Amino acid sequence: MVPLHRLGLFGGTFDPPHNGHVAALVAAARTGRFDALEVTVAGDPYRKSALGGVHSAALRLAMASAAFAHLDLVRVSDREINRPGPSYTIDTVAELLAEAQRVDLVIGADLAAQLPTWHRADELREMVTVGIIPRPGTPLTAPVGWECYEIDMAPVDLSSTFLREATLDDAGLKLFMPDEVIAIFRSAAE
Repeated sequence: MVPLHRLGLFGGTFDPPHNGHVAALVAAARTGRFDALEVTVAGDPYRKSALGGVHSAALRLAMASAAFAHLDLVRVSDREINRPGPSYTIDTVAELLAEAQRVDLVIGADLAAQLPTWHRADELREMVTVGIIPRPGTPLTAPVGWECYEIDMAPVDLSSTFLREATLDDAGLKLFMPDEVIAIFRSAAE
């Protein structure tokens, strides 16, 4: 395998993946910064699983694969699902640095302020550069000491929480998530 120069890491719970996630990946691919973009589905999204209601990792991986696998530069990974215990970004970055010279985190502006609270944040800050995706109503602010840049795209006002809580028929869901995801998402409600 030829080593990658620069890899983008777009991790998350993806419960469910939606058009905002798709737009972020398309925008990241368009920057020309990456040889590949890895979508990593959290096996144990410890910040969310403690609150309950997170669908199984297998279901979330199936939805992410349906939503993203066909996008340019994107590969969907189960590496965090296969790793026991909580899913920590620093562990994933360490693995990815074995195959890429650089790893950039690709995150929403709503998460940027939280970076200093992440597991082993001081070490992570030294390992990555951060591409920030705009989010409506959230300023594009880099946390102190982190090397960040903006990924140019129109903000998308959409969240997975909204889709889980909304009562939408298939026509309604088509407005917010890729068609390929709907049947898988519906199977979780049954």
